Amino acid sequence: MRADRRIVAYAFAALCLLLQACGSLPPSTDKPESHHLAPAADTPSAKYTQAEVDKHQNQSGFRLLTLSTNALLSRVTLVDHAKHSIDLQYYIFANDMTGHLLMQHLLTAADRGVRVRILIDDNNFTDEDHLFDALNSHPNIKVRLFNPLQTRNPSALSRATQFMLEWRRLNRRMHNKSFIVDNSVAIIGGRNIGDAYFDAGSDTHFRDLDVVAIGPVVQQASAAFDDYWNCDAAYPLKSLTNADDSAQRLSVARQILQGKVRAYKESDYAQTALDELPNGPTADRRGAWFWGEAELVADQPEKIETSQDVPALRIGPKLKAMIDGSQHQILATTPYFIPGDEGTEHLTSLVRRGVTVKVLTNSLASTDETAAHAGYVHYRKSLLEGGVMLYELRPSTGQNQPSTTLGKSSGVSLHAKTIVVDDRQVFIGSLNMDQRSKLLNTEMGIIVDSPGLAQAVTEFFNTAALPANAFQVTLDPNSHRLGWRATDDGKDVIYHEEPEANTKKRMEVTFLRMLPIDGLL
Repeated sequence: MRADRRIVAYAFAALCLLLQACGSLPPSTDKPESHHLAPAADTPSAKYTQAEVDKHQNQSGFRLLTLSTNALLSRVTLVDHAKHSIDLQYYIFANDMTGHLLMQHLLTAADRGVRVRILIDDNNFTDEDHLFDALNSHPNIKVRLFNPLQTRNPSALSRATQFMLEWRRLNRRMHNKSFIVDNSVAIIGGRNIGDAYFDAGSDTHFRDLDVVAIGPVVQQASAAFDDYWNCDAAYPLKSLTNADDSAQRLSVARQILQGKVRAYKESDYAQTALDELPNGPTADRRGAWFWGEAELVADQPEKIETSQDVPALRIGPKLKAMIDGSQHQILATTPYFIPGDEGTEHLTSLVRRGVTVKVLTNSLASTDETAAHAGYVHYRKSLLEGGVMLYELRPSTGQNQPSTTLGKSSGVSLHAKTIVVDDRQVFIGSLNMDQRSKLLNTEMGIIVDSPGLAQAVTEFFNTAALPANAFQVTLDPNSHRLGWRATDDGKDVIYHEEPEANTKKRMEVTFLRMLPIDGLL
């Protein structure tokens, strides 16, 4: 009898979760609209950057953030120098050491009167210690979640149930990444906010790229941020939680963040980051910029509402036009590379008319996304047969990095998303070369006509593609067998199966290749 009652209780609990997930989200149309402020003109940073911009009419200036530590401290420095506004838009804003560091500096900025708007996709959002709730209670900080689940901090069962019943909505995410200060300087690129993106964790470290931007492109980024901030899919955090005692909660959050930042300052990572800062660019330091005409490109937030592909809502057509204009060479860096039949034909057709096409992506050993790798493997031979050159990042490169870690890293994974065309045009942003980025997620980035920036990104590609750092995938013209060329201990080697990947990963890829999941990847 007890067993029967237990079964009934479990069934009733599952039914309650099911009914809860069936309900619809409250409308977000009644939330207050807000818009970006005018570019700052009264701060030392703004005066410096405006003087630089005035020398290059109709052009924007860029500095490449290659070092992860410099990418973090550049953000911190910009927040500390902000006077009027800070707008952040991210797919991931993690509750970890670097996330807490940035929260602390944002809170300090808000205390001195800076308006802070934070927009985060809800897919990976967690609010341990209710820190975001507390920040949101500050009169100068507002947090919104994009396309949220119906419950906060759901259990695994509740989350799975919600995704099952609202798959079409919840499978579409905001992948954009932008960081805008005083509407006069921005950071755009591939990095989220979290330890893995700044070499600060003990898990996989991502190799990534951002740019610090000044000039007209910053105002374009602010306009794109407003489109997302005010769209129907952006929900004020307050409307999704039952947070109370805001004053007390903010006081507790201050104590928590102060303790976490003290621990950060005492870490080896913090010292290494400070040691490296003088050698890297920040937006307020005098020095060289790469200049060129630039366009901020961003999918429209309405993209997640469409059941069919609407090219006018996405940035793909502009990138295709840039690629189609190539006369000599295309270098593409992407963590996930699933071109589909159409994309494969497009790239191989470029090769047929004399364009060199090189693609750097993750190897099976350097990625945890075996499903995405299986999708890539489906097209690998066709790409090689069509003359596309493929490079796959190794999980442990020859580059020096242990000094910037807090523990033993499980490896290196590619996260940068760039395209360089004919040593002149550059795309840097959040877009992967896969069907998910094309059709499901929203994406953004910049397109720049700048030989100097193109050369810098090309150097990043060429270094990552060296035989010590990546496998070059080859295809034997006689046997049609794949090979992976590399250099180990200074000696040339060639592997005949996915190198440095364990048997479990290989078996997963073999199984996943049989499933029709390309459109979900």
